[in-house]
Amino acid sequence: QGLWCPMFFSSSQYPICMQAFRTEPRNLTVRMGATAVLRCEVLRASGTVQWAKDGFLLGPERSLPGFPRYSMIGNPERGQYHLQIEDAQLEDDTQYECQVTSSESSSGIISSPAWLNVRIPPSKPYFDMDMSTPWEAGKKYTVTCIAPDAKPLAEITLYKDGVELTGAESFSTSGSKDKLLNAHAEVTYVFSCLPDSFSSPTCSISPSLSMFLVSLVFTPPVILGLERNEVKAERTLVLECVSYGGNPLATLHWTKNGEVLSMTWEEDVVAQKSSSILKLKITPADNQAELCCESSNLVSRSPLSVSRKITVLFEPAELTLSGSLTAIEGQELNLSCYATSSNPPVDIRWWLGYKELNNTSVAMEEGDNGGMTTMSNMTHRVSREEHGLKLTCEAFNKGTHFSKTQIDELSVYYPPQKVWINAPPEDVPLRSGSTVHMACFATGGNPKATLAWFKDGKAVTGALKQTSFDMGVARELVVVLTASDNMASYRCDATNKAKKTVSAYTKLRVHFTPVSMKITAQQEVLRQGEALTLECQAGSSSPMANISWILGPLRLQGVEEEPRDAEFGGISVHSSLSLNLTSQHHNQKVICQAYSHVLAEGANTYYKLNVLYPPEFSPDQPTEVQVLEDDMAVVPLLVSANPEEVSCIWLHRREKLVKEEDYRYRWLDDHSLEIRNVSRNNAGVYTVKCENDEGANEISITLDVQYAPSVKAEKEPVFVNLGETADLICVADANPIIAGMFSWKWLGEEEVEMGEETQEDESGLLTIYNVTRAHAGSYECLANNGIEPPASAHIRLVVQFKPELRKGPQWRKVASRGDGTSTAEIVCQAEGIPRVDFSWEKSGVLMDFENPRYEEVIVREGAFHTSTVRVVNVSAVLDYAVFSCTARNSLGEDKLDIQLISTNHPDPPSSFRQVSVGHDSVTLEWIPGFNGGLQQRFRIRYRWDQTVSFLYVDVFPPSETTFTVTGLQPVTTYNFSVNALNAIGESDYADNNAVLTITTKGQFGIIFLMFCKLGGSGLPVYLTVVLTAVLGGLLVFNLIGCFFGLRWKKSVIPPCRSSQSTAGNSNKYESREMINAAAQRTLLVDSGSEADSNVYESYAEECSHYYYPTGVYTPHLGPHPEETRGLGKTQMWLRAVRPVNTSHPKYYATFRVYLSLLTIQRIFLPLALVLMQHIYGISQLCFRHAFHALYKMSSVAPSTPTAICMKM
Repeated sequence: QGLWCPMFFSSSQYPICMQAFRTEPRNLTVRMGATAVLRCEVLRASGTVQWAKDGFLLGPERSLPGFPRYSMIGNPERGQYHLQIEDAQLEDDTQYECQVTSSESSSGIISSPAWLNVRIPPSKPYFDMDMSTPWEAGKKYTVTCIAPDAKPLAEITLYKDGVELTGAESFSTSGSKDKLLNAHAEVTYVFSCLPDSFSSPTCSISPSLSMFLVSLVFTPPVILGLERNEVKAERTLVLECVSYGGNPLATLHWTKNGEVLSMTWEEDVVAQKSSSILKLKITPADNQAELCCESSNLVSRSPLSVSRKITVLFEPAELTLSGSLTAIEGQELNLSCYATSSNPPVDIRWWLGYKELNNTSVAMEEGDNGGMTTMSNMTHRVSREEHGLKLTCEAFNKGTHFSKTQIDELSVYYPPQKVWINAPPEDVPLRSGSTVHMACFATGGNPKATLAWFKDGKAVTGALKQTSFDMGVARELVVVLTASDNMASYRCDATNKAKKTVSAYTKLRVHFTPVSMKITAQQEVLRQGEALTLECQAGSSSPMANISWILGPLRLQGVEEEPRDAEFGGISVHSSLSLNLTSQHHNQKVICQAYSHVLAEGANTYYKLNVLYPPEFSPDQPTEVQVLEDDMAVVPLLVSANPEEVSCIWLHRREKLVKEEDYRYRWLDDHSLEIRNVSRNNAGVYTVKCENDEGANEISITLDVQYAPSVKAEKEPVFVNLGETADLICVADANPIIAGMFSWKWLGEEEVEMGEETQEDESGLLTIYNVTRAHAGSYECLANNGIEPPASAHIRLVVQFKPELRKGPQWRKVASRGDGTSTAEIVCQAEGIPRVDFSWEKSGVLMDFENPRYEEVIVREGAFHTSTVRVVNVSAVLDYAVFSCTARNSLGEDKLDIQLISTNHPDPPSSFRQVSVGHDSVTLEWIPGFNGGLQQRFRIRYRWDQTVSFLYVDVFPPSETTFTVTGLQPVTTYNFSVNALNAIGESDYADNNAVLTITTKGQFGIIFLMFCKLGGSGLPVYLTVVLTAVLGGLLVFNLIGCFFGLRWKKSVIPPCRSSQSTAGNSNKYESREMINAAAQRTLLVDSGSEADSNVYESYAEECSHYYYPTGVYTPHLGPHPEETRGLGKTQMWLRAVRPVNTSHPKYYATFRVYLSLLTIQRIFLPLALVLMQHIYGISQLCFRHAFHALYKMSSVAPSTPTAICMKM
């Protein structure tokens, strides 16, 4: 049959299968000690399966910790969770359940309870009856059989003589533990005398157990197991004493020689007997011992007994062989063999190898335990052939048929048979110093020989350790030959315990160099210029040696004498040598060498010369010492003299140096001069004079003190005219002066072409040809002679040039009202060196500054000189004229005409150009024209193909000449123009109304982002849910931001109304152009500005166009391709007609909510895009374009809150 699954549906309409039991546990009965298995199988198990015992959960693990006999078995993959209980006990007899906990897909389930029934057999049954008094025939007695601690209750049946007893009464009582029962069976019958004494009632329990009673009269005991009276020692006797009958049965005990051995016995009720087993290990001490067994009971008048005497046969405990088993060949051997007490006495026999020795005598005496001792003496003369044979003493016991032996080895000593030496032949000469190996061999003898070496009758030490081989021994002597070995007699002696010495002999012929060398001099005191005679005596050598003399690298010839015979069979020679002594001979060694051409070597000795002479300076004595300033200078003095006690004085600049006058001087032990913290003043020539007992001498040494450079400019500053050659010179004080020690560095910011660097001794030169104004400034001269630190000096180069006036469009015109109420300032600025002086002309006539209406102020800042002429109470008739400014110095002059005119509209800008372009912005730059005498501002006009009119952007701040137009469309061509405006009017467009055409860059959109990697394929369900939630949250935040943005606008900005301003400040667009009101741009206002700042603003189409002054508020807005925004400083576009009162509490409350929403939106957007990139695997390029697009859409500027809502 098929399995079925109960189907349920969750809130999401997905089907769920419930867990259920396939097999539930059932009641089970097992015997105590057996293994019980309760079965449990679960279908679709999703929860945790565990067993409960009496309601106590055993745990989900299959090993069930805490229950070592319990475990869960079966295959869990098939849902099998069977409970196995090993060695079932009474405590396991209880109720069990299989439980499965609930899970997310199913509720919990519990099986039907199952009982485990453990069956326990009864303990050992027993009879309960009166045993204290003997039973009497004819009386009734009650016998009760009890089977204790059984589960279920045991069944009892009583038998007598194999016949079941009827009429027994059965009942039960509680056992020793809960659930256990004791079974009782009770019967009453009349006891008869004889028949009942041989049989008893029997109690049979299932399983079969029985007990019975016996009553009988006993008979005398008997001993079983001892057939003979003779017993061997070390044997264990097992004797049984049996006594039949008796009521009660007899008690038994064993004795030996009256001493009790055992008091234990056993009773056999069925056989009506008592028996006692005695285990006795027989020893020699048991010889002639009496064993007795006694029996008795309560009614016996005296015990009954049986006795046996035993004879023990035993061997001697020890067999001892005494006497020396070692003898020299031919000697007699006397030995004894002694056997301790034995029964019967032993027979002793002697054996040498397989030969029996009969030259013996025997003596016997009484021993221990009734035995006899035996002594045998043997005499025998030994020979070398008997060496190593086994000598055996054998003792044989005829009673036990056992023999005991004592075996030892016979040692016979005899001398070695042959001794010889293996050495070089006597007629072959050997070289002194060489190593000779001589080996002595000895064969035969017992024990092996001990070898000893002798030289000329004296024992030689240092011979190698003796070694053995199969036939004998060997000992090697290693000799390093000397002169004493020449024709010396070497002997090898071989001895052993046979006390006889055998020897071998050899001799060696040795060639050797002289054994001694000695030089003697005729005079004791040696002085420079005297003559010296030396004599050399060479000792014995073989063959004869030749004498030669050596002094340093020189080999000298002496005078030889006749040779003489000497020791060790050699020859001695003699030679003399004469020398004229100089100081160079002092401490030199005169070597006398005796050389043997046969040996190609010789011996030598030397005589050290001690020549007295006055002080002399070494050829290695330095005459110049270099040292760094402030270091420690050591002027070494390499002087030698004999005697060595020399006194020296030092002179510097002819003055003696005294330590007490200058603590920096110190003289070393070798008379060298040490100067601490040496300075350049210590440089110069030092003279040292030394003398001893033999005379005096002097030498001069130059001390060269080197020091790091110091440098200064030879001239500072250095003036040079434009286009000429400039020489910058720095002079160094240094030691040493080295080539290339000067280097030059330009200290200005911009790079200039350095000139030619040269060096003349201690001067460094930098020559700059064709000097330009860019060369003006400071130069660094660096001197480095390799000694730290290098030094530097700064030299300023001043380039002189004629005046140059600033002549831009702003400098050629000055505007002022000519109604006599205003003051005009005519500025003339010149750059030049040296000093520039100014002169002014008005309409070609030199101006007189004594006139109170004209005043000149001159300001000088470095090379810049500014002359300002103030015209007070400007008159159109008197002062509207051309003012000529002339600037001159010694090198020339320059002139500029400046026209003072009435205030007017500004001149058009020039050099209108593109700086950068993005996908939605363009940065533009231009050069302003003359402002018409009033503060001017700029306006950018632009359009593209799809517009019907121009769009205008007012540049802010007004004085900026670089501006970024934002909010443009990607991949669109725009036409740009710029003009200037002031309070009077506006200029033409820049560069003669030229148009600048620019195309913006491309930009990917959100839709393209979503399909960059999808390729039109469908989305998984879970991805659709995630993406919908992300984009939905983004839309909600954007709508909330729109709501608070509009609310903020209505709360802080009142409706547009007209405002009075001067006619000069009106901004009127050309009537010939169609104005797109939606394209009118306001100015970017920083919300972090002061609350009372004037706002530069424009109106909507229903309002007139007025502008508040912007001179007070000029925040810095540098050129930027895209707006920079921060959380702490938010920029926004405002439409207003008056300054915003940001101090109003309502303004801050609403604005903070608005900014918080914008912050959440800008954090949420990147997270959404990162999620999309991770899900779809979008490329980095596509991701960046999409992120930029969403970022711009979420930005506050440049769109209004309404515009943001439309974009989203």
